[in-house]
Amino acid sequence: MKTFSSTPTDIVHDWYIVDAEGMVLGRLATEVARVIRGKHKPTFTPHMDGGDHVIVINASKVKVTGRKAEQKRYFRHTGYMGHERFTTFEDMIGKHPERVIEHAVNGMLPKTALARTHMRTKLRVYPGANHPHKAQQPKLLTITTK
Repeated sequence: MKTFSSTPTDIVHDWYIVDAEGMVLGRLATEVARVIRGKHKPTFTPHMDGGDHVIVINASKVKVTGRKAEQKRYFRHTGYMGHERFTTFEDMIGKHPERVIEHAVNGMLPKTALARTHMRTKLRVYPGANHPHKAQQPKLLTITTK
């Protein structure tokens, strides 16, 4: 039996919606990254973009375990020597809750050209329950955490 390798004509990109209210950030990010990459499909091919689009709503209501709310820090650099800037999880979730989920999911995607050009554009994150993607008729993606 030959190994199946999907071609661009075999690939169908679906739309899923995830409600992040009360979910743990890391467990949510792993499942979203899995769907964006396409590993949930039996036709998964690593070198093809076979993943689906994911809409995450209620990003401001995601939670973290332990003391990560006070201790977790996000790094950025201004471009000048010694100008490192750190933002805590509490500040980031208050000002830009969508960036928290985007940062977590992007960290779980492969660091390849395919991920940079195709996979990262398939994630849409909104802090509230409203989103402008009703025309795509997204299916509800239920994520069960243990």
